[in-house]
Amino acid sequence: MPRNARKVLVRGWNKGRWAAGALAMTVLLAGCAETQLAVHGVKRIGGSQQQAPVQVGSYKIGNPYEIAGQWYYPAADYEYKETGIASWYGPKFHGKKTANGEIFDQYEVSAAHRTLPMPSVVRVTNLENGRSLKVRINDRGPFAHSRIIDMSRRAAQLLGFEQKGTAKVLVEVIEDESRQMAAIAQGKAAPAVTVAEQQTVTAAPRDTVETVQLDNDGPITDSGEPTKSTIRLTPPAEKKATTQSVEQTALDGTVDEGAVVRVEPVLPSSIYVQAGAFSVYDNALNLRNRLYDMAPSKIEPVDVKGTTFYRVRLGPLNTVPEADILLERVIATGQNGAKVVVECADGALQSSVSGC
Repeated sequence: MPRNARKVLVRGWNKGRWAAGALAMTVLLAGCAETQLAVHGVKRIGGSQQQAPVQVGSYKIGNPYEIAGQWYYPAADYEYKETGIASWYGPKFHGKKTANGEIFDQYEVSAAHRTLPMPSVVRVTNLENGRSLKVRINDRGPFAHSRIIDMSRRAAQLLGFEQKGTAKVLVEVIEDESRQMAAIAQGKAAPAVTVAEQQTVTAAPRDTVETVQLDNDGPITDSGEPTKSTIRLTPPAEKKATTQSVEQTALDGTVDEGAVVRVEPVLPSSIYVQAGAFSVYDNALNLRNRLYDMAPSKIEPVDVKGTTFYRVRLGPLNTVPEADILLERVIATGQNGAKVVVECADGALQSSVSGC
């Protein structure tokens, strides 16, 4: 074969090999690109279903502790049910660690409780409008005597008391989900919890934010001080009691969607100060006689696991501030265990010494 012809043939073969290689590389790159686009598409199509990892801090119960003369005894109580006044906390604690090591996010649905294990799951029902919401307990508080739970700002908004600052509530532990959360936090095997179930407990929708000045006597935090902030979250629209969910608007934050609010009819309720509860009637009568001049009072029997307790209650009271003042007066007499409770009209929720 002539030399020139051979050069042409080699040059052509090299060009062909290069073209084939380029074609193969193009196909390979195209395949990679398609793979990446496919993954991206799944994420995009998944939308809100593709959620960030759920925060689960360390499991913690803790030892008994004393705050302002009141002893608290943390325990795993899966029959816990209590009524009282809820408050909320937000900007002052946003981004700080909770008592079990999570990072507090005011835009997520969470709450602080004085004795329940962390994490636990409770259902909080606003007894003023019927809204109820599952909430994860991940912090300790509130330590104002007159509050039983401190909600995150978003949880308060979903329950409809973000602007008011406080609400009459019923708090009930959810045993199955609390046990699941405890097992997950301890790294133990637990019954399967779906993403949707986790989101119901840990996530919250977004909402719009407008800048305004809150009143100086705004919501009380666990420090006992009013929350001062220039952020007000637009409250969700009111719904009728027959509605199964509440319209959720966007919240300026980084949280996931999924918090579910139920709206159901609630009974009329009143605020009382419970000065004490006794298994001996005479002890209850003696306390009532000592506090007789402070406010109208009554002794109310209630059966708890076969034992009758006699609760001394003062009231009814018209507002939370009135209850706060009376509570401090009762505590000043030496009744450090006194607290604000909510009592329903027909006692339908009356199932424990602490219950409604």
